[in-house]
Amino acid sequence: MYVVADTHRLLAEGALTPAQVDILRAQARETMMKLAINLLLTGGILAATLGLIFWLAEPLPVAGAGAVALAGGLLALAKGGETLRFFGNAAALIGAGLLLGGAAFELMDKYEDIAGPAMLLLGAAVAGGFGMALGRPRLTSRFACGAIGLMGLALHLTGLAALIELNDITGWPVALASLYAAAALVGAGIVTDLRVVTALAIVPFAQALSTGTIYWHAAYVFYSPEPTLSILQMGALVAGGLWAAHSLDPRWGRHGGILAIMAAIVANLCALVGSLFGDRVGETLWGPGRSWWSNREAYESQEAWAAALDAFNETALFIPEGVYSILWALALAAAVFWAAHKARRGLFNAAVTFAGIHAYTQAFETYHDEPLVYVVGGLAAIPLAWGLWQLDRRWMEPRAS
Repeated sequence: MYVVADTHRLLAEGALTPAQVDILRAQARETMMKLAINLLLTGGILAATLGLIFWLAEPLPVAGAGAVALAGGLLALAKGGETLRFFGNAAALIGAGLLLGGAAFELMDKYEDIAGPAMLLLGAAVAGGFGMALGRPRLTSRFACGAIGLMGLALHLTGLAALIELNDITGWPVALASLYAAAALVGAGIVTDLRVVTALAIVPFAQALSTGTIYWHAAYVFYSPEPTLSILQMGALVAGGLWAAHSLDPRWGRHGGILAIMAAIVANLCALVGSLFGDRVGETLWGPGRSWWSNREAYESQEAWAAALDAFNETALFIPEGVYSILWALALAAAVFWAAHKARRGLFNAAVTFAGIHAYTQAFETYHDEPLVYVVGGLAAIPLAWGLWQLDRRWMEPRAS
Protein backbone atom coordinates (compact mmCIF):
# COMPACT_ATOMS: atom_id res chain seq x y z
CA MET A 1 0.00 0.00 0.00
CA TYR A 2 1.34 3.46 -0.93
CA VAL A 3 1.22 6.00 1.89
CA VAL A 4 2.22 9.65 2.28
CA ALA A 5 4.56 10.33 5.18
CA ASP A 6 6.54 13.32 6.48
CA THR A 7 10.09 11.96 6.51
CA HIS A 8 11.43 15.07 8.32
CA ARG A 9 9.01 14.48 11.19
CA LEU A 10 9.67 10.74 11.33
CA LEU A 11 13.40 11.41 11.42
CA ALA A 12 13.03 14.05 14.15
CA GLU A 13 10.87 11.71 16.27
CA GLY A 14 13.36 8.86 15.89
CA ALA A 15 10.89 6.56 14.14
CA LEU A 16 13.27 6.21 11.19
CA THR A 17 17.05 6.38 10.93
CA PRO A 18 18.79 8.71 8.44
CA ALA A 19 19.68 5.67 6.30
CA GLN A 20 16.05 4.53 6.15
CA VAL A 21 14.89 8.03 5.23
CA ASP A 22 17.47 8.13 2.42
CA ILE A 23 16.12 4.82 1.06
CA LEU A 24 12.51 6.09 1.10
CA ARG A 25 13.47 9.31 -0.64
CA ALA A 26 15.51 7.47 -3.27
CA GLN A 27 12.63 5.08 -4.01
CA ALA A 28 10.16 7.96 -4.25
CA ARG A 29 12.44 9.80 -6.68
CA GLU A 30 12.99 6.65 -8.75
CA THR A 31 9.24 6.03 -9.01
CA MET A 32 8.54 9.59 -10.14
CA MET A 33 11.37 9.56 -12.68
CA LYS A 34 10.14 6.26 -14.17
CA LEU A 35 6.65 7.71 -14.48
CA ALA A 36 7.92 10.88 -16.17
CA ILE A 37 10.17 8.97 -18.60
CA ASN A 38 7.47 6.46 -19.54
CA LEU A 39 4.89 9.19 -20.09
CA LEU A 40 7.28 11.15 -22.32
CA LEU A 41 8.33 8.03 -24.22
CA THR A 42 4.74 6.87 -24.75
CA GLY A 43 3.59 10.30 -25.89
CA GLY A 44 6.49 10.58 -28.31
CA ILE A 45 5.84 7.14 -29.81
CA LEU A 46 2.13 7.85 -30.30
CA ALA A 47 2.75 11.27 -31.84
CA ALA A 48 5.47 9.97 -34.19
CA THR A 49 3.38 6.95 -35.26
CA LEU A 50 0.23 8.91 -36.06
CA GLY A 51 2.23 11.67 -37.72
CA LEU A 52 4.02 9.22 -40.02
CA ILE A 53 0.75 7.48 -40.95
CA PHE A 54 -0.88 10.74 -42.01
CA TRP A 55 2.29 12.12 -43.61
CA LEU A 56 3.05 9.06 -45.74
CA ALA A 57 -0.69 8.59 -46.38
CA GLU A 58 -0.29 5.48 -48.57
CA PRO A 59 -0.40 1.85 -47.45
CA LEU A 60 2.84 0.73 -49.12
CA PRO A 61 5.10 3.49 -47.69
CA VAL A 62 3.47 3.13 -44.26
CA ALA A 63 3.96 -0.66 -44.28
CA GLY A 64 7.54 -0.33 -45.54
CA ALA A 65 8.48 2.25 -42.91
CA GLY A 66 6.81 0.14 -40.23
CA ALA A 67 8.65 -3.03 -41.27
CA VAL A 68 12.03 -1.25 -41.31
CA ALA A 69 11.45 0.40 -37.93
CA LEU A 70 10.21 -2.84 -36.36
CA ALA A 71 13.13 -4.89 -37.72
CA GLY A 72 15.65 -2.29 -36.62
CA GLY A 73 14.10 -2.05 -33.18
CA LEU A 74 14.07 -5.83 -32.67
CA LEU A 75 17.71 -6.03 -33.78
CA ALA A 76 18.69 -3.33 -31.31
CA LEU A 77 16.81 -5.11 -28.53
CA ALA A 78 18.44 -8.44 -29.32
CA LYS A 79 22.03 -7.27 -29.83
CA GLY A 80 22.42 -3.80 -28.34
CA GLY A 81 23.48 -2.54 -24.96
CA GLU A 82 21.32 -0.74 -22.43
CA THR A 83 21.32 2.62 -24.26
CA LEU A 84 20.67 1.04 -27.66
CA ARG A 85 17.87 -1.06 -26.18
CA PHE A 86 16.10 2.11 -25.03
CA PHE A 87 15.95 3.41 -28.60
CA GLY A 88 15.26 -0.12 -29.84
CA ASN A 89 12.08 -0.17 -27.79
CA ALA A 90 10.98 3.12 -29.33
CA ALA A 91 11.77 1.98 -32.88
CA ALA A 92 10.00 -1.36 -32.44
CA LEU A 93 6.89 0.29 -31.08
CA ILE A 94 6.79 2.91 -33.83
CA GLY A 95 7.16 0.12 -36.40
CA ALA A 96 4.41 -1.98 -34.86
CA GLY A 97 2.19 1.10 -34.58
CA LEU A 98 2.73 1.93 -38.25
CA LEU A 99 1.83 -1.60 -39.33
CA LEU A 100 -1.26 -1.92 -37.14
CA GLY A 101 -2.40 1.68 -37.45
CA GLY A 102 -1.80 1.73 -41.19
CA ALA A 103 -3.78 -1.49 -41.57
CA ALA A 104 -6.67 0.00 -39.58
CA PHE A 105 -6.80 3.18 -41.66
CA GLU A 106 -6.57 1.23 -44.93
CA LEU A 107 -9.36 -1.13 -43.90
CA MET A 108 -11.65 1.70 -42.83
CA ASP A 109 -10.92 3.69 -45.98
CA LYS A 110 -11.12 1.06 -48.72
CA TYR A 111 -12.63 -2.09 -47.20
CA GLU A 112 -15.34 -0.75 -44.96
CA ASP A 113 -17.55 -3.83 -45.28
CA ILE A 114 -14.98 -6.12 -43.65
CA ALA A 115 -13.10 -3.53 -41.58
CA GLY A 116 -14.87 -4.33 -38.30
CA PRO A 117 -14.43 -8.13 -38.30
CA ALA A 118 -10.90 -7.87 -39.75
CA MET A 119 -9.68 -5.47 -37.05
CA LEU A 120 -11.51 -7.47 -34.40
CA LEU A 121 -9.70 -10.70 -35.31
CA LEU A 122 -6.31 -9.18 -36.15
CA GLY A 123 -6.27 -7.16 -32.96
CA ALA A 124 -7.21 -10.20 -30.86
CA ALA A 125 -4.42 -12.24 -32.44
CA VAL A 126 -1.79 -9.54 -31.81
CA ALA A 127 -2.98 -8.85 -28.26
CA GLY A 128 -3.13 -12.54 -27.38
CA GLY A 129 0.22 -13.40 -28.97
CA PHE A 130 2.22 -10.61 -27.39
CA GLY A 131 0.32 -10.99 -24.13
CA MET A 132 1.49 -14.59 -23.88
CA ALA A 133 5.02 -13.58 -24.91
CA LEU A 134 5.09 -11.01 -22.11
CA GLY A 135 6.17 -13.61 -19.56
CA ARG A 136 9.08 -14.94 -21.64
CA PRO A 137 10.13 -12.41 -24.29
CA ARG A 138 12.80 -13.69 -26.69
CA LEU A 139 13.43 -11.35 -29.59
CA THR A 140 12.22 -8.29 -27.73
CA SER A 141 11.70 -6.85 -24.23
CA ARG A 142 8.81 -7.02 -21.78
CA PHE A 143 8.14 -3.33 -22.39
CA ALA A 144 7.84 -3.85 -26.15
CA CYS A 145 5.73 -7.01 -25.74
CA GLY A 146 3.33 -5.25 -23.40
CA ALA A 147 3.08 -2.13 -25.57
CA ILE A 148 2.50 -4.06 -28.81
CA GLY A 149 -0.06 -6.22 -27.04
CA LEU A 150 -1.89 -3.05 -25.98
CA MET A 151 -1.78 -1.82 -29.58
CA GLY A 152 -3.41 -5.09 -30.60
CA LEU A 153 -6.10 -4.58 -27.96
CA ALA A 154 -6.72 -1.05 -29.24
CA LEU A 155 -7.12 -2.44 -32.78
CA HIS A 156 -9.46 -5.15 -31.45
CA LEU A 157 -11.70 -2.67 -29.64
CA THR A 158 -11.65 -0.30 -32.62
CA GLY A 159 -12.90 -3.19 -34.72
CA LEU A 160 -15.68 -3.82 -32.23
CA ALA A 161 -16.70 -0.15 -32.35
CA ALA A 162 -16.62 -0.18 -36.16
CA LEU A 163 -18.74 -3.32 -36.24
CA ILE A 164 -21.38 -1.62 -34.08
CA GLU A 165 -21.27 1.67 -35.99
CA LEU A 166 -21.33 0.25 -39.52
CA ASN A 167 -24.20 -2.13 -38.73
CA ASP A 168 -26.31 0.48 -36.87
CA ILE A 169 -26.47 -1.69 -33.76
CA THR A 170 -28.26 -0.03 -30.82
CA GLY A 171 -29.68 -0.88 -27.41
CA TRP A 172 -28.47 -3.59 -25.07
CA PRO A 173 -25.87 -5.08 -27.46
CA VAL A 174 -24.04 -1.75 -27.32
CA ALA A 175 -24.13 -1.79 -23.51
CA LEU A 176 -22.78 -5.36 -23.45
CA ALA A 177 -20.02 -4.38 -25.87
CA SER A 178 -19.08 -1.51 -23.55
CA LEU A 179 -18.87 -3.86 -20.56
CA TYR A 180 -16.76 -6.27 -22.63
CA ALA A 181 -14.38 -3.44 -23.56
CA ALA A 182 -14.11 -2.45 -19.89
CA ALA A 183 -13.32 -6.02 -18.86
CA ALA A 184 -10.72 -6.32 -21.64
CA LEU A 185 -8.97 -3.14 -20.48
CA VAL A 186 -8.95 -4.28 -16.86
CA GLY A 187 -7.49 -7.63 -17.92
CA ALA A 188 -4.83 -5.92 -20.05
CA GLY A 189 -3.98 -3.56 -17.21
CA ILE A 190 -3.49 -6.46 -14.79
CA VAL A 191 -1.45 -8.53 -17.26
CA THR A 192 0.89 -5.62 -18.04
CA ASP A 193 0.63 -4.27 -14.47
CA LEU A 194 -0.14 -0.79 -15.80
CA ARG A 195 -2.75 0.97 -13.70
CA VAL A 196 -3.19 3.67 -16.33
CA VAL A 197 -4.62 1.00 -18.65
CA THR A 198 -6.90 -0.28 -15.90
CA ALA A 199 -8.07 3.27 -15.23
CA LEU A 200 -9.11 3.65 -18.89
CA ALA A 201 -11.69 0.90 -18.33
CA ILE A 202 -13.91 3.46 -16.62
CA VAL A 203 -14.69 5.03 -20.02
CA PRO A 204 -16.50 2.06 -21.63
CA PHE A 205 -17.88 0.99 -18.25
CA ALA A 206 -19.61 4.37 -17.88
CA GLN A 207 -20.75 4.28 -21.51
CA ALA A 208 -22.77 1.14 -20.77
CA LEU A 209 -25.40 3.58 -19.44
CA SER A 210 -24.55 6.24 -22.05
CA THR A 211 -22.53 8.35 -19.59
CA GLY A 212 -19.72 10.12 -21.39
CA THR A 213 -18.34 13.37 -22.75
CA ILE A 214 -18.81 15.60 -25.79
CA TYR A 215 -16.43 18.15 -27.24
CA TRP A 216 -17.09 21.03 -29.57
CA HIS A 217 -15.17 24.22 -30.17
CA ALA A 218 -13.77 25.50 -26.86
CA ALA A 219 -16.18 23.40 -24.78
CA TYR A 220 -15.91 20.04 -22.99
CA VAL A 221 -19.22 18.65 -21.74
CA PHE A 222 -19.91 15.74 -19.39
CA TYR A 223 -23.34 14.16 -19.76
CA SER A 224 -25.18 11.47 -17.84
CA PRO A 225 -28.72 10.67 -19.01
CA GLU A 226 -29.30 8.36 -16.03
CA PRO A 227 -27.35 9.88 -13.11
CA THR A 228 -29.01 7.83 -10.36
CA LEU A 229 -28.48 4.50 -12.08
CA SER A 230 -24.94 5.51 -13.05
CA ILE A 231 -24.17 6.40 -9.43
CA LEU A 232 -25.40 2.97 -8.33
CA GLN A 233 -23.29 1.39 -11.08
CA MET A 234 -20.18 3.32 -10.01
CA GLY A 235 -20.91 2.65 -6.35
CA ALA A 236 -20.80 -1.08 -7.03
CA LEU A 237 -17.43 -0.63 -8.75
CA VAL A 238 -16.10 1.45 -5.84
CA ALA A 239 -17.12 -1.30 -3.41
CA GLY A 240 -15.58 -4.02 -5.58
CA GLY A 241 -12.39 -2.02 -6.08
CA LEU A 242 -11.98 -1.34 -2.38
CA TRP A 243 -12.57 -5.01 -1.59
CA ALA A 244 -9.88 -5.97 -4.11
CA ALA A 245 -7.46 -3.38 -2.72
CA HIS A 246 -7.99 -4.67 0.82
CA SER A 247 -8.29 -8.43 0.28
CA LEU A 248 -6.21 -9.40 -2.76
CA ASP A 249 -2.50 -9.59 -3.36
CA PRO A 250 -1.00 -6.10 -3.95
CA ARG A 251 -0.24 -7.12 -7.56
CA TRP A 252 -4.01 -7.28 -8.11
CA GLY A 253 -5.23 -5.01 -5.34
CA ARG A 254 -3.69 -1.80 -6.64
CA HIS A 255 -5.71 -2.17 -9.84
CA GLY A 256 -8.86 -2.42 -7.73
CA GLY A 257 -7.81 0.74 -5.93
CA ILE A 258 -7.41 2.78 -9.11
CA LEU A 259 -10.78 1.55 -10.38
CA ALA A 260 -12.39 2.62 -7.11
CA ILE A 261 -10.92 6.13 -7.48
CA MET A 262 -12.01 6.47 -11.11
CA ALA A 263 -15.51 5.21 -10.29
CA ALA A 264 -15.76 7.71 -7.43
CA ILE A 265 -14.86 10.55 -9.81
CA VAL A 266 -17.49 9.54 -12.37
CA ALA A 267 -20.11 9.00 -9.64
CA ASN A 268 -19.51 12.53 -8.36
CA LEU A 269 -19.81 13.95 -11.87
CA CYS A 270 -23.14 12.15 -12.22
CA ALA A 271 -24.23 13.58 -8.86
CA LEU A 272 -23.33 17.05 -10.16
CA VAL A 273 -25.68 16.47 -13.10
CA GLY A 274 -28.45 15.33 -10.74
CA SER A 275 -27.94 18.30 -8.43
CA LEU A 276 -28.44 20.69 -11.36
CA PHE A 277 -31.29 19.02 -13.24
CA GLY A 278 -32.75 16.34 -10.96
CA ASP A 279 -33.38 12.87 -12.37
CA ARG A 280 -36.40 11.00 -13.65
CA VAL A 281 -35.06 7.47 -13.21
CA GLY A 282 -35.21 5.23 -16.28
CA GLU A 283 -36.44 7.91 -18.67
CA THR A 284 -33.90 7.06 -21.37
CA LEU A 285 -33.79 3.29 -20.74
CA TRP A 286 -37.34 2.01 -20.37
CA GLY A 287 -39.09 5.36 -20.82
CA PRO A 288 -39.79 7.41 -23.97
CA GLY A 289 -36.50 9.33 -23.82
CA ARG A 290 -35.90 13.04 -23.44
CA SER A 291 -36.71 14.11 -26.99
CA TRP A 292 -38.89 12.96 -29.82
CA TRP A 293 -36.10 13.44 -32.35
CA SER A 294 -33.86 10.82 -30.73
CA ASN A 295 -36.81 8.36 -30.52
CA ARG A 296 -38.65 9.23 -33.73
CA GLU A 297 -38.44 5.66 -35.03
CA ALA A 298 -40.55 4.43 -32.10
CA TYR A 299 -43.27 7.12 -32.30
CA GLU A 300 -45.30 8.21 -35.29
CA SER A 301 -45.40 11.87 -34.28
CA GLN A 302 -44.16 14.28 -31.67
CA GLU A 303 -47.66 14.29 -30.14
CA ALA A 304 -47.52 10.50 -29.65
CA TRP A 305 -44.14 10.82 -27.97
CA ALA A 306 -45.43 13.61 -25.72
CA ALA A 307 -48.38 11.47 -24.65
CA ALA A 308 -46.05 8.57 -23.84
CA LEU A 309 -43.82 10.94 -21.84
CA ASP A 310 -46.77 12.20 -19.79
CA ALA A 311 -47.88 8.64 -19.06
CA PHE A 312 -44.35 7.70 -17.99
CA ASN A 313 -43.95 10.77 -15.76
CA GLU A 314 -47.08 9.87 -13.78
CA THR A 315 -45.46 6.72 -12.36
CA ALA A 316 -41.72 7.39 -12.70
CA LEU A 317 -39.48 8.07 -9.71
CA PHE A 318 -38.35 11.70 -9.87
CA ILE A 319 -35.59 13.04 -7.59
CA PRO A 320 -35.62 16.86 -7.54
CA GLU A 321 -32.35 18.75 -7.84
CA GLY A 322 -32.67 20.11 -4.30
CA VAL A 323 -32.93 16.63 -2.82
CA TYR A 324 -30.02 15.51 -4.98
CA SER A 325 -27.90 18.40 -3.70
CA ILE A 326 -28.55 17.53 -0.05
CA LEU A 327 -27.94 13.80 -0.52
CA TRP A 328 -24.75 14.49 -2.44
CA ALA A 329 -23.47 16.82 0.29
CA LEU A 330 -24.12 14.19 2.98
CA ALA A 331 -22.45 11.49 0.87
CA LEU A 332 -19.39 13.70 0.34
CA ALA A 333 -19.09 14.41 4.07
CA ALA A 334 -19.24 10.70 4.84
CA ALA A 335 -16.73 9.92 2.09
CA VAL A 336 -14.25 12.53 3.33
CA PHE A 337 -14.44 11.20 6.89
CA TRP A 338 -14.20 7.53 5.90
CA ALA A 339 -11.35 8.05 3.43
CA ALA A 340 -9.39 10.09 5.96
CA HIS A 341 -9.93 7.49 8.67
CA LYS A 342 -8.82 4.65 6.37
CA ALA A 343 -5.95 6.65 4.81
CA ARG A 344 -7.41 6.22 1.32
CA ARG A 345 -5.75 9.32 -0.07
CA GLY A 346 -7.05 8.97 -3.63
CA LEU A 347 -10.69 8.76 -2.52
CA PHE A 348 -10.10 11.52 0.04
CA ASN A 349 -8.72 13.86 -2.63
CA ALA A 350 -11.62 13.07 -4.97
CA ALA A 351 -14.22 13.67 -2.25
CA VAL A 352 -12.65 16.96 -1.11
CA THR A 353 -12.32 18.17 -4.71
CA PHE A 354 -15.97 17.50 -5.47
CA ALA A 355 -17.04 18.99 -2.16
CA GLY A 356 -15.44 22.22 -3.37
CA ILE A 357 -17.12 21.87 -6.79
CA HIS A 358 -20.48 21.19 -5.13
CA ALA A 359 -20.17 24.21 -2.84
CA TYR A 360 -19.05 26.46 -5.71
CA THR A 361 -21.85 25.29 -7.99
CA GLN A 362 -24.60 25.65 -5.43
CA ALA A 363 -23.27 29.03 -4.32
CA PHE A 364 -23.75 30.48 -7.79
CA GLU A 365 -26.60 28.31 -9.04
CA THR A 366 -28.97 28.19 -6.06
CA TYR A 367 -27.96 30.32 -3.06
CA HIS A 368 -26.16 33.31 -4.59
CA ASP A 369 -28.72 35.74 -3.14
CA GLU A 370 -29.37 34.02 0.22
CA PRO A 371 -26.53 34.92 2.63
CA LEU A 372 -28.35 33.38 5.59
CA VAL A 373 -27.79 29.95 4.02
CA TYR A 374 -24.03 30.49 4.25
CA VAL A 375 -24.31 31.50 7.89
CA VAL A 376 -26.36 28.45 8.82
CA GLY A 377 -24.18 26.10 6.79
CA GLY A 378 -20.94 27.53 8.15
CA LEU A 379 -22.05 27.39 11.77
CA ALA A 380 -23.41 23.86 11.32
CA ALA A 381 -20.06 22.71 9.94
CA ILE A 382 -18.26 23.58 13.19
CA PRO A 383 -20.06 21.11 15.52
CA LEU A 384 -20.09 18.58 12.68
CA ALA A 385 -16.29 18.75 12.45
CA TRP A 386 -16.05 18.43 16.26
CA GLY A 387 -18.36 15.39 16.20
CA LEU A 388 -16.32 13.66 13.53
CA TRP A 389 -13.16 14.40 15.52
CA GLN A 390 -14.63 12.83 18.63
CA LEU A 391 -15.99 9.88 16.71
CA ASP A 392 -12.60 9.15 15.22
CA ARG A 393 -10.86 9.49 18.59
CA ARG A 394 -13.25 7.44 20.74
CA TRP A 395 -15.06 4.85 18.65
CA MET A 396 -13.08 4.31 15.46
CA GLU A 397 -9.53 3.43 16.43
CA PRO A 398 -7.34 3.33 13.30
CA ARG A 399 -6.61 -0.14 12.02
CA ALA A 400 -4.09 -1.21 9.41
CA SER A 401 -5.75 -1.93 6.07
